[in-house]
Amino acid sequence: MAATADLLQLIRFRVSIFHNAKICGDWRISEHSEGSTCFHLVTVGHCRLDIPGEEPRHLEAGDLLVFPREMAHQMMPEETLSGRQEHLPYEQAATRQGTGLLCAEVNFRHSAASHLLDGLPPVLIIRGQQAEWLPPLRKMILQESSGERFVAEAVLERLCELIFVYALAHYLNDKPEQVGLLALYSHPRLSRALNAMHERPEHDWSLEEMAGTAAMSRTAFARAFRETAGWTPMQYLNWWRLQQASDLLGEGQSVASAAEAVGFHSQAAFSRSFRQCFGLSPSAYRNQHRISHADNT
Repeated sequence: MAATADLLQLIRFRVSIFHNAKICGDWRISEHSEGSTCFHLVTVGHCRLDIPGEEPRHLEAGDLLVFPREMAHQMMPEETLSGRQEHLPYEQAATRQGTGLLCAEVNFRHSAASHLLDGLPPVLIIRGQQAEWLPPLRKMILQESSGERFVAEAVLERLCELIFVYALAHYLNDKPEQVGLLALYSHPRLSRALNAMHERPEHDWSLEEMAGTAAMSRTAFARAFRETAGWTPMQYLNWWRLQQASDLLGEGQSVASAAEAVGFHSQAAFSRSFRQCFGLSPSAYRNQHRISHADNT
């Protein structure tokens, strides 16, 4: 999973919680922001999920719902409830009939996140009883939700980051058979080659050497890589080098040093590849990143 960890480190995401309460009364909630990455954890009770064109789904306390790119949907009680819709603190609503929901949006700081999201299904539901990591995280969330506001918010955000990482790992462990970056990262043999490329992006890799790290023949490796990822091994290596270079440029390194650090022997070739990937020259990207970083400090 080393290559997966590298990718998560690269994209650097933050989680912002936009709802964490018990919903009582005759309630309905809809999508928060279509196209955004978000998740909903049922903390208390149960509810129904309706997605247009699909059968309703039942969600229990401890179930996690992930939208890589949020689509139209509604969540509501499974039974008829009376009274106006109220969003109440858990302690205040302890004796009230309703459903507890923690809802959060995941914000990525790197364009490589799109490749990660493309490898996920439109909707991912992880049942609490099927994931040993979900019950303890849910318990901690409920504990922190009744704690001191300033401390609790910071802890809850970190817990939500853990939830998203664990959800990705859970999906990877199911070894999806679809084409895409996540399928490549979860492949038992190809992932060995990825780990090696990630450890030494500056190395002058040959196809034979990559295949050797995966304990495969050159032909079998190239075919399996293309069928799994939709990319050739060299296309992936070039992409990963450029992602690493963008990080180095953002840290203030010169174009020449960033190019050399990731294995480009020609600065001109590096600049052409970088522009094709990011739509900016390396120097323009470096300046833009430094400006936006200064704005955020």
